[in-house]
Amino acid sequence: MNYEGMIYRPPSEAYSLILQVTVGCAHNNCTFCTMYKEKQFHVKPLHEVEVDLKEARGYYGNRSLRIFLADGDAMVLSQEKLTKILRMCRQYFPKAERITSYGTAQDILRKSKEELQELHDLGLDMIYLGAESGSPEILEHIKKGVTVEEYVQAAKRLRGTGIRLSITLISGLGGQKLLKEHAIASAELITAMKPDYLGFLTLLLEQGAPMLQEIKSGGMKLLTPGQVVDEMELFLTHVDSEGTVFRSNHASNYISLAGNLNRDIPMMLEKIR
Repeated sequence: MNYEGMIYRPPSEAYSLILQVTVGCAHNNCTFCTMYKEKQFHVKPLHEVEVDLKEARGYYGNRSLRIFLADGDAMVLSQEKLTKILRMCRQYFPKAERITSYGTAQDILRKSKEELQELHDLGLDMIYLGAESGSPEILEHIKKGVTVEEYVQAAKRLRGTGIRLSITLISGLGGQKLLKEHAIASAELITAMKPDYLGFLTLLLEQGAPMLQEIKSGGMKLLTPGQVVDEMELFLTHVDSEGTVFRSNHASNYISLAGNLNRDIPMMLEKIR
């Protein structure tokens, strides 16, 4: 496989075939993130994608497997390119269990409901969207380049197309000052979006993240482990998203939680307390 640079994928795609169709992230401006910083965003030529698929087919044979389209937001591709890639995936792996991708709210909104339906019919099963927070103030502060309304509209656009939506939020992203704002606004966002899946990570900054300068200068104070737990409790007492599969069991999390909203909220709150 001809991979360019460091490859990232969602935790649930650990055993998937990673097919790099774009290189880097089209936005690549978030202050908490160091992923893709060494890459200049570009689209891989279709013939290179097909070469990788041929190599993978030679290795895996006609197995039933999952395929993840990398890098940071493969959904930024035009409808024409995406449909060609999905058809190639089905050509070389007709038994593929599912095909998934990262995507932004803007990526989704650039496509009509009919186009999204076409992508699902060709095998696209789920989009991973890093919402990070439901607070407009925090989204602007971290230079996410998206509005809360765009998140909500993107979720509505996907509804009924068959494409599932997996959202990620980051605990502690507002620091101590915006702990309550982050928790409650994020709960309101998920209530409005009602995604199929929701994952919570805990803010973990690597060297090179612009946000680190705020921490070092004292402009932002990271949450203590106890405050991270308090923030999660606040989120769970305000969210209303019946049926959403909830996970907070990443290696970055202080406490491992898993359940279905809203059914298992009392159980998870009891574990927190």
